[in-house]
Amino acid sequence: MGVSPNEIGIDWEGLYSERARGMRASEIRELLKVAKQEGVISLAGGFPDPTFFPSEHIREVTDYVLKTYGKEALQYGVTEGLKQLRELLVERMRKEGADVSLDNLIITTASQQGLDLVAKVFINPGDTVLVESPSYLGALQAFNAFQAKFVDIRINKDGIDVNILEDEIKRLRREGIKPKFVYIVPNFHNPTGVTLSEERRKDIIEISERYQIPIIEDDPYGEVRFEGKKLPSLITMDISHVIALRTFSKILSPGLRLGWIVGDPQAIRKIVIAKQAADLCSPSITQFIVYEFLKRGYLEPYLETVRREYKKKRDVMLESMKKYFPEEVKWTKPEGGLFVWACCPKSINTEELFYEAIEEKVAFVVGVAFYPHRNIHNCLRLNFSLPSVEQIEEGIKRLGKLLKKKIKT
Repeated sequence: MGVSPNEIGIDWEGLYSERARGMRASEIRELLKVAKQEGVISLAGGFPDPTFFPSEHIREVTDYVLKTYGKEALQYGVTEGLKQLRELLVERMRKEGADVSLDNLIITTASQQGLDLVAKVFINPGDTVLVESPSYLGALQAFNAFQAKFVDIRINKDGIDVNILEDEIKRLRREGIKPKFVYIVPNFHNPTGVTLSEERRKDIIEISERYQIPIIEDDPYGEVRFEGKKLPSLITMDISHVIALRTFSKILSPGLRLGWIVGDPQAIRKIVIAKQAADLCSPSITQFIVYEFLKRGYLEPYLETVRREYKKKRDVMLESMKKYFPEEVKWTKPEGGLFVWACCPKSINTEELFYEAIEEKVAFVVGVAFYPHRNIHNCLRLNFSLPSVEQIEEGIKRLGKLLKKKIKT
C-alpha cells in the first residue's frame, strides 16, 4: 500500500530563499526566555518600565478617539500616515532644528520597521554598509536579512571613531567599493550607552558630504536624556545626507508600535512604496491615539517622569557596580537611555558567564550578539530601566560576586 501524499511532510527547508536561510533568531530574545526563570533578576531586556506608562491618559484619549473618529480610526489609512500626526511631528522636528515639511516624513510601525524599509530600499545582496562596533542587534538583523556585508567601526567614549571611519571608506574606494550608508545610534547608544560627541557629529557630516555616503541616524533614546548637554541631531545638521529614524517605543509605549522616518523627499517617496508592500499602512487607531496624546500636551510631563525615575535607577546601578564589581571590570556611565555596557578581562567569556549567572539568579545580555563579526566575547549589556532599584542592587551584587570568583580563578 503506497504512502498518501498527504502523509509526506513538505520539505520547507528546501523552499526557503537564500535570504531566509541567512536569517538568525535574535539571541537577545532567546536569552530573555532563559532569563524569565522563576527567581531570576533580569538586567537583560531593553524594556521601558510599565509602572510609569500613562495608562489613564491613554485610556482617556482612546475613548475620545473612538467617540470622535470611530469609523476613520478603525479604517485603513494612507501609507504616509495620519496627516494630523505627521503635522505635529513636523512641528516637533522643526523645534529641534530640522528644516522639514510633510514631504520629508512618513509614519512607520515603530523604528524596527524603519530599519527594515531602509534595508529593503537601499541594500542589494553583497552591498557594504558601515556600522558601529558594537551595534544595535536589531539593525544588524534587518541589514543581514538583505545580505549586506558589514564593515565595523569601533566606538569609544565619544562614539564612533571618525578617523577609522574615513580610513575604511578610503580603503573601500581603493577596492572599487562604495558603501551604501553609515548606520549610527548617536545618543545613549544601544548597547554601550555612549553618546556621539558634538565634534564627531560635525566630522561625520563632513565625511558624508565629502564621500557622498548617506547616514542612517537611529535615535530612539535622544529624548531620554537625564543629565548633560542636549546635542544637535544629525538630521538637523544636513537633511540632504541623513535619514533619521525615530520611535514612540522608548518615549511613550512600545505597545503602540509607532515611529517615523525623516529624510530627503526623494528617498521618502521610495520608502513609502516599500511600506505599501510591507503593511499598506501603520495602524490608524494608534496613530489617532498618539495624535490626541501629543495635541493635549501629555508627552512632556510623562517624559519628565521617565527621565527622573530612570536617572535614579541608573545612579543605583552605577553605585552598585562601583561597590560590588571587581576593579578589573570597566563600564560606561551613560547620561541617558536604558543601558550600561561592561567589559571584563579577555579571559572572561560572557557567553559562558551568562549560564553561570542564571544559576546565581541574575541575567544580562552577552556582548557578542552586538558585534557584526562576533569577534568580541568579554563584554555584556546591563539594563536599568525595567528592574526596580532593589532588583538592580541585588542583581549587581550577585553578578559582582560571580565576576570576582571568575577573575580569581
